[in-house]
Amino acid sequence: MTQNDATDTIIAQQRALQERLPFGDTRDHDAAERGFLGTLAEPAIRNAAGEVVWDASTYDFLTGEAPDTVNPSLWRQSKLVAKHGLFEVVPGLYQVRGLDLSVMSFVEGDAGVIVIDPLISKETAAAAMALYREHRGDRPITAVIYTHSHIDHFGGVQGIVDQRQVDAGEVQIIAPEGLVEHAVAENVYAGIAMGRRAGYMYGAALARGPKGAVGAGLGQTTSTGEATLIAPTLEITTTGEKHTVDGLEVEFQMAPGTEAPSEMHFYFSKYRALCMAENATHTLHNLLTLRGAVVRDPHVWSQYLTEAIERFGGEAEVVFTSHHWPTWGNAEIHDFLGLQRDLYGYLHDQTLRMLNQGLTGAEIAEAIQLPPALENAWHARGYYGSVSHNVKAIYQRYMGWFDGNPARLWPHPPAAQATRYVEAIGGIDRVLELAQQAYDSGDFRWAATLLDHAVFAEPGNEQAKSQYADTLEQLGYGAENGTWRNFFLSGATELREGNFGTPTVTNAPAIVAQLTPEQLFDAVAITVDGPRAWDLSLAFDVTLTDLDRSFHVTLRNGVLIYVEKDASGDAPLHLTLTKPRLLALAAGDLDSDGLGVEGDLGVLKQLLGVLTPGDPAFEIVRP
Repeated sequence: MTQNDATDTIIAQQRALQERLPFGDTRDHDAAERGFLGTLAEPAIRNAAGEVVWDASTYDFLTGEAPDTVNPSLWRQSKLVAKHGLFEVVPGLYQVRGLDLSVMSFVEGDAGVIVIDPLISKETAAAAMALYREHRGDRPITAVIYTHSHIDHFGGVQGIVDQRQVDAGEVQIIAPEGLVEHAVAENVYAGIAMGRRAGYMYGAALARGPKGAVGAGLGQTTSTGEATLIAPTLEITTTGEKHTVDGLEVEFQMAPGTEAPSEMHFYFSKYRALCMAENATHTLHNLLTLRGAVVRDPHVWSQYLTEAIERFGGEAEVVFTSHHWPTWGNAEIHDFLGLQRDLYGYLHDQTLRMLNQGLTGAEIAEAIQLPPALENAWHARGYYGSVSHNVKAIYQRYMGWFDGNPARLWPHPPAAQATRYVEAIGGIDRVLELAQQAYDSGDFRWAATLLDHAVFAEPGNEQAKSQYADTLEQLGYGAENGTWRNFFLSGATELREGNFGTPTVTNAPAIVAQLTPEQLFDAVAITVDGPRAWDLSLAFDVTLTDLDRSFHVTLRNGVLIYVEKDASGDAPLHLTLTKPRLLALAAGDLDSDGLGVEGDLGVLKQLLGVLTPGDPAFEIVRP
């Protein structure tokens, strides 16, 4: 694929930023190197089939000064995040960084080691565990703590422990209340759409290099191994709750509704070490991730950071998190957590102030200014979340998608709107001419708007696609935010080379296996093709023998409804099976053993006939 160089406009922007920000401050570089003990002899981590699921060496190009095609601030962040290996935080507390999107921590107790957040994949978690043991000895795992309900904090668990160890009481699994429910819901209910967009967000199909993927700000990218989940044996429910884990006293602070719907912080008094999960990292985080999610609450996020400062700030000497490098020193911790708290609080309060003056989300995003202390704090820069899309998320949280202007209440959908815009402007040639003028003048945002309409009006127009790709490429080169860069460059890639689908899948079998029966019925319900099912009236009973539970299921008016109650004998079909067999049945398997059928199996076949799976390769930059 041919890629362009940075234009003069982008080069000038990069140089201006280089002069404005405090690049001479090297404290983060020192902190990211502190305590380094060693890294993998072979940087490529492979699965059982020999396929590479992570290769830290692909980011070795991140050295020296930033090239013109990468925002210098993002280049700095990516160099820091790409450092990989085992690091001593304090004696007895260690981290493996740079072997996945997230960080895996190890806290040594009386009998073994407590593992915190075992990455995304079995393979990367196993490699991180092996690296720890290479330097610290073959200590048994006594507990695993999940800080929150995102897949990069539990997915690799079966790479380091197995269900037998947990069932035997050899390993405790500790998590905040509701983690499994939220983890499964996020990865299954909207998992196909989120996965497709995550391919853009993390640059999964991009070549790594100065004109491609350089990182996502929070971490470099996501590993592509097998994701797993083991359900917790201990759920934390209350702030102030204390437990002794492998001889260590741990005090917990609940933080639901912040970076994840189920999240917690905790403090190890022996090490004077505070884990802040993902609520205080070295970047402005997302209030609405670009892959899609429920909008997070910056107000409570700020409040929980205040509570953490008040509860633990008098004692803590090190703060470590699920991403990036730690912060050492009590005064430094107060400054770090205080600025992080002020960041989310300021965005929340100022957005509300301006929306109450009548500004829309897009207008607030253009108008808002951070105070100098936040603007010049490296850890408050928008490498993962951005001020722009976070402000729009806050607006959405309070006001919804509609900005109040009646002309925007019922617009045409994108393709129909594009056709009308192109005609009104004077035809496709005129649109392309204006877009080229905008590109040449450095107004890439306007060029992208025009070319979006051009491509949606004439999807087969090669000149429109080429100009659009060139424009998105320049926007990517200039982006300080890692996920914005990946989105722009991924769009350019698809315009030039075609749809790359969804390179990674989060609804892995081990996660789907954790679905409750209710969640499974919900997952089926959202695949019912409503219009095709309008005239169907179906009913059947389901008895799950391994759970000793029964449900009555109906399909009417295109809506699947389930009620837990004993089988009545009145339904035309009664299915008897286990939950694993129900999972297989939901996937369309009627033929395998383990399915007990009484009555008319045609009822089930009718239901399966109106289920429509999601499309993991739906279009994004083309209609």
